[in-house]
Amino acid sequence: SHDQKIITTLALKNEEIQNFICCLKQNLENLEANSNRVQEDLESEFSSLHAVLDELKEGMVTRIKQERASRTYELQSQLSACTKALESSEELLELANQTLCSSENDSFTQDSYYAPFYKIYRLRYPKSLFLSPLVPATPEINVAECQVFDNTITVVWTLPEPDSKIDHYILEYRKTNHEGSPRAREDYPWMVVEGIKETEYTLTGLRFDTRYMTFRVMACNKAVAGEFSELVTLETHAFVFKLDAGSAHQNLKVEDLSVEWDSSGGKVAVQDIRKEKNRTSSPMHSPARTAMMSPKRAPSARVGRDRFTAESYTVLGDAMIDAGQHYWEVRFDKESKVFAAGVALRSLGRFDQLGKSNASWCIHLNNWLQQSLTAKHNNKARTLDCPIPDRIGIYCNYEEGTLSFYNSRTKTLLHTFRTKFKQPVIPAFMVWNGSFSVQTGLQVPSIVLCGQKRNSNTSSSNASLT
Repeated sequence: SHDQKIITTLALKNEEIQNFICCLKQNLENLEANSNRVQEDLESEFSSLHAVLDELKEGMVTRIKQERASRTYELQSQLSACTKALESSEELLELANQTLCSSENDSFTQDSYYAPFYKIYRLRYPKSLFLSPLVPATPEINVAECQVFDNTITVVWTLPEPDSKIDHYILEYRKTNHEGSPRAREDYPWMVVEGIKETEYTLTGLRFDTRYMTFRVMACNKAVAGEFSELVTLETHAFVFKLDAGSAHQNLKVEDLSVEWDSSGGKVAVQDIRKEKNRTSSPMHSPARTAMMSPKRAPSARVGRDRFTAESYTVLGDAMIDAGQHYWEVRFDKESKVFAAGVALRSLGRFDQLGKSNASWCIHLNNWLQQSLTAKHNNKARTLDCPIPDRIGIYCNYEEGTLSFYNSRTKTLLHTFRTKFKQPVIPAFMVWNGSFSVQTGLQVPSIVLCGQKRNSNTSSSNASLT
């Protein structure tokens, strides 16, 4: 019996040790999870700070460039006037010496006698009579040669006549929502590009979040800058929308064009809703501006009743597509448990998940049991055999009933739905335990348009999903 007690005691101690080890492992897992969460929160905070600092930096650099361009122009003009005055003074001195020599020889005429006084008269007006041959001619922007495509703009200009003394050109541009002459107060500042050596320049990587962009250019030689050309306004066709925070599931934290899963499931704060309303009524997002876009703005969702709920972790865009070709991109966390992006009808039910009914079409990432990427519509799914990208481009041609998904980095086609849209559609997104961000203001890439034209006469292999 004594041995049995020893064995029992040892068994109990062994169980206690095992329990203690389990507690240590659990504490270790909790520590790792908490540290990862804290690290992610810290990185998110620093990313936000970097974004704010970058925005402040961009604004300050722009103001510095504008001030430098203005002051440089003034100083160059003064330097040129003084230089020409000095040259004229030297010519006058030389001519005066020649006149004196001629008077000593009694061989001068009345005209030669008054010549120095004509020079003095000219010296008093250096700007009108001496600067004009030195100041570069004013360029003229050739609108017919300018091109707007793939979120780039190529501006082409010419001079009235060739000038070998031109050193460089300065191009200025700014966004605007108004065609024609600039208003007394514009919403966007002038951006400056200096040191251009050719008579054309291409701006790349632009986001077309306004309807127009205005340009002007000036020529500069070594001494002075010329006058700016006449303003030229080019139209930028792109699809611009924002996320409708009022439609978002309460577990989704919506900030501008970014969405993050929030497990706390807190309701949207009243001040956030008021802030959203104030933002959409500001001059930058006024009805006059939103009305200019071809896509129609979707009516704001009523908070609570129209908000997606249950397991439909969905948020919609605020613009309806009822005509034309449009393109936008979405970048998402590949580790998200569930992510989906596509389009939906306004009638999509508040309990409906994307792709589960005939009111939505989407591409769907699932990391719950095993990773898979599928195209879904009307509760039917087709598995896509391709590497999973972290950024997807979405193309919608309303009239043709085409909805295509691309790897936005390589522009590789992932899937195409071919259907007939009987009602306007809205950009739609869903995420669970993850995050994503949307990029709008994009034109349909040329490579996408070319691919769509090639495939327009071919039958779709995805008819079973439509």
